[in-house]
Amino acid sequence: MTRTSPLDAVHRALGARMVPFGGWDMPVSYPSGTLAEHEACRTDAVVFDVSHLGTVRIEGPEALDRLQAAFTNDLRRIGPGRAQYTHLLDAEDASVLDDIIVWWVGEERFDVMPNASNTDRVTGALGEGAVDVTAARAVLAVQGPEARARVAAVIPEAAAVPRFGVARTVWSGVDCVAAGTGYTGEDGIEVAVPAEAADALWEAIVGTGVVPAGLGARDTLRLEAGLPLHGHELGPGITPLQAGLGWVVRWDKGDFIGREPLAAEKERGISRRLRGLVVEGRRPPREGQAVVRDGEPVGEVTSGNFSPTLGHGIALAFVPPDVAIGDRLAIDVRGTEVPATVVKTPFLTTS
Repeated sequence: MTRTSPLDAVHRALGARMVPFGGWDMPVSYPSGTLAEHEACRTDAVVFDVSHLGTVRIEGPEALDRLQAAFTNDLRRIGPGRAQYTHLLDAEDASVLDDIIVWWVGEERFDVMPNASNTDRVTGALGEGAVDVTAARAVLAVQGPEARARVAAVIPEAAAVPRFGVARTVWSGVDCVAAGTGYTGEDGIEVAVPAEAADALWEAIVGTGVVPAGLGARDTLRLEAGLPLHGHELGPGITPLQAGLGWVVRWDKGDFIGREPLAAEKERGISRRLRGLVVEGRRPPREGQAVVRDGEPVGEVTSGNFSPTLGHGIALAFVPPDVAIGDRLAIDVRGTEVPATVVKTPFLTTS
């Protein structure tokens, strides 16, 4: 059964084009179009409904130890009132089962934010006491250089949350949680609000001039920022080391799920590495296209598109580990080898 956001009726009233995503029916764009929504995020502020992301709550004196034993990163490097990016690995081959943001809301309360289709998997990995509270709330992501100024007119305490900070706030008499997180490469705030108050908060935020944006713009924005998407740059057969995300793994914190096979890969060396590629012209690379070196296929594009901000094609691709920044390769675009240059990501650096 396809799930819907608490804001479903709002999106349809705005004329959003709805698509299935991770088991949910979500807006991919509004009548203004993906390009306009993308530009608004880079120059002003937009709001995304990201209620399809899960929220798995775990509380109590054992909560921290459960998270430490499950995930790769080390929560003891932060503390209450902070957020952390981390991975849940497969115990057998260290594949990334999910990439996750943990909101450390209170001393013994954690809100774990998995990808939409992985919520049950993450809940199971955390064991007894972990509760899926996704249906009880909506999550609004306000992103862009003017995001904080816009949010300040509605929830000043949320606008004051620092990057990767977390704070409880009250808006219009309801308890909310705000975090300085996002998925666009821009500064921004994500607010978890009780489902019954989601419509009113959305209207208040949009009323400040914030532009509604859909998943189409969210994808082009995250690609320009070089951010991985589960099911593309992360997933079955893909480890953090292959994805260039070794910094998410804290070897000195003790055991975690998948540590042993990941350590074995670290010892023997990776067989492939995620790299950024840029191509000239407006013809976009696409997922699944072959990456070619000296006429031979050596890798595959995992995400590719036309970059609205840069004005040319960009891609993420797995290639041999000896491929270096500055190397010249090609992408097989429907039978034509389009020259591509290996670059350091992010493709676009924002303020």
